[in-house]
Amino acid sequence: MSTVAITGAGSGLGRALALKYANNDYKVYLLGRHDTKLHLVQKEIQENGGSGEVILCDVREPASVSIAFQQIGELDIFINSAGIGIFGPLKEYTSEDIDKTLHTNVKGAILCVQSALPIIRESKGRILTIISTAGRRGKVNESIYCASKFAVKGFTESLQKEWEHEQIAITAVYMGGMNTPFWNHSSHVEDPSVLQEPAVVAEQIFNEDDGRNEIMIDQ
Repeated sequence: MSTVAITGAGSGLGRALALKYANNDYKVYLLGRHDTKLHLVQKEIQENGGSGEVILCDVREPASVSIAFQQIGELDIFINSAGIGIFGPLKEYTSEDIDKTLHTNVKGAILCVQSALPIIRESKGRILTIISTAGRRGKVNESIYCASKFAVKGFTESLQKEWEHEQIAITAVYMGGMNTPFWNHSSHVEDPSVLQEPAVVAEQIFNEDDGRNEIMIDQ
C-alpha cells in the first residue's frame, strides 16, 4: 500500500486531502497539533474502509517534527498543508502575529521537508507544498501571510533546482481561498461559503500529483 503524510490534516484542505488519498488506497499519516480533530478524520477514513494513523506534531518545533517523522517507516508522498493566516493592515500586526505566521508557514515547511526527505529519497517519492495564490501576488491586508507564502514559493523552487538530477520531486500547489475553518477567527472574508470547497481542490491536487513543478488551481 502506498503511503502519504499530511500536516494540518485535522481540518480544511489537509482533511480533504487525507480523505481523498485514503479513498484511493493510500495509508494516510495524519499530522497535526489537535488530537481530537485528527482522530475524527481517522474515524472517517476507517469508516470508509481506509487506513489512517494519527501522529501528533507541532510543525514549529524541531523536536516535535523529528519525532513525528521517526514514527513513519516508509513514505511515498509528503504534503505540507499546515498553515495559518493572520490578516489586517500592517500597523495592527504584533510581533507575536509575525512570529506565529512565519514559524508555522515558513519554518514549519522547512523543518517538515528536512525530516521527510530521507524517507522520500528511499521511495523515490514526491513532496507537495501547499502555497496558495498568496505566494504569487500581494493582497490587501495579507502582507505578512503573503510574505510567508512567497518564502515557501522560493524554498520550493530552490529545491526543484537542487534536486533536478535526483529521482524525487517537489511540487508547488497554488489555489485561492477555500470554504474552510481557516477564516473562523478573521473578518477578512465576509462570507467563506462562496469560496471553493476543499474537497474540489483536493480532487484536482490528487489528479495532478505526478511530480510536476506546479499544480495551479486558481490564477
